[in-house]
Amino acid sequence: MNFENILVENNEGILQITIDRPTKLNALNKATIEELHVAFDDAKEDEDVKVIILTGSGEKAFVAGADISEFSDFSPEEGKVLAAQGQAKLFDFVANFSKPVIAAVNGFALGGGLELAMAAHFRIASDNAKMGLPEVSLGVIPGYGGTQRLPQLVGKGRAMEMIMTAGMIDANQALQYNLVNHVVSQEELLDFAEKLAGKIMRNSLVAISSAIKAVNANYETGVNGFETEINEFGSCFGTADFEEGTSAFLNKRKADFPGN
Repeated sequence: MNFENILVENNEGILQITIDRPTKLNALNKATIEELHVAFDDAKEDEDVKVIILTGSGEKAFVAGADISEFSDFSPEEGKVLAAQGQAKLFDFVANFSKPVIAAVNGFALGGGLELAMAAHFRIASDNAKMGLPEVSLGVIPGYGGTQRLPQLVGKGRAMEMIMTAGMIDANQALQYNLVNHVVSQEELLDFAEKLAGKIMRNSLVAISSAIKAVNANYETGVNGFETEINEFGSCFGTADFEEGTSAFLNKRKADFPGN
C-alpha cells in the first residue's frame, strides 16, 4: 500500500510510524486510520520489526484530534459504527499489539490523538506537549477508548475533571498524572524513544509479547488477569527464548534470543 498520510521507516528493528498531515496538525481522518491499521498489520508479520515508535510530523502536534468534518452530520447509528470500527481497526489493535509500541508525543495530543497515544503501551512526551480530551466542548464524548483508558492511567477523579472541563494539561502535569513516563526536550524526543526501544530489544520479545497479554488482561471485563499470567508464564517455558535466556544466565554470558 502506498501511504499518503503516514511515513514508515525501519531502522535496525525499530519501526518509526509518523502521522504526516502537518497542514491539519496530523488530525486523524478515515484514510489515516486505515493507513495506520495497514502499517501496524504489516509490522505484526514482519520479523525485522521488533519495536514500534509512533509519532507525529513537525513540532506542533502528535495528533491534534479527529477530522471533525468527516462526521459532523452523522446520525446516532453512524456515530456508533464510527466508534466501533475505529476502536477495532486501530485503537484496540494498537493496545493489544504483540510488539512493544511507544508513543513519542510531540506537541498537541488532543481527542483522538490522546486516545491513540493512550492505546500505545507507554508514552514519552516533549516538553511542549499539550494533552486533553475536548470532545464535550463539541457536544460529544471520547469515542476511541478515551473514557476507559484515561481513568486507568490517571485515576477516575482526574479523568473526570479532564473530560468534563475539556481542558488541556501540559507535559509536566501529564508526568505528574502518570499519563506519560518521561518528559524530554523536542530535540531529544526521538533519540530518547530509540534508546528505550534499544533497551527493550535486548530482552526476549517473545516474553514481552506474553507480558503485554498478561498486563492487558487485568483491564478486560470478565477476564482473570492472574490466570492469564499463569498461562503465559507456563507458555514461556516451551520457547527457545526461555532455553537461551536461562542457559545464558547460568553460563554467565549475554543472551542471544532467537525470537521463538
